[in-house]
Amino acid sequence: MSDYGIVTAADTVRFERLLPGPIERVWAFLTESDKRARWLASGPMELRVGGGVELVFRNSELSSSPEVIPDKYRKYQDGAGFTATVTRCEPPRLLSHTWGGNKGEESEVTYELTPQGDRVRLVLTHRRLGGRAVMLSVSGGWHTHLDILVAQLEDRTPGPFWTTFGRLETEYETRLQAG
Repeated sequence: MSDYGIVTAADTVRFERLLPGPIERVWAFLTESDKRARWLASGPMELRVGGGVELVFRNSELSSSPEVIPDKYRKYQDGAGFTATVTRCEPPRLLSHTWGGNKGEESEVTYELTPQGDRVRLVLTHRRLGGRAVMLSVSGGWHTHLDILVAQLEDRTPGPFWTTFGRLETEYETRLQAG
């Protein structure tokens, strides 16, 4: 299994990770604001179809490593966020919700969890991405956030967000050109 996202359709990228279990712990890191804030974004989440999701990103707080925010992302230094809607919810194995965009034009993220011994396979699929620039940003972003999730679940200190994201965004630029 590669840590890199795989483009499975013109508007879809898919990631897989094998995480320390149990499944209930991983589910908590996806759904509970305080745990999700440690790797992705804080905010309440109503775990039912049609339920509201609020995601507030503070990427500069995801690591204790001090770093300079790149100029093109400086507008996010105080955080950014959006509201979304749960589209599927089957605890503790499957969660889907909309992602950003204007009403009716949102993309969709699906998290699928499958126990494998004392580990949990996470398959994250982000669909309905609006073009190459969005695919590039989403791919580098998810890869970075998932690396931080792994570190959190393994009780390790995550690497610096912005440095990692910048490196991965460059790598995905090359990978998307080759693909």
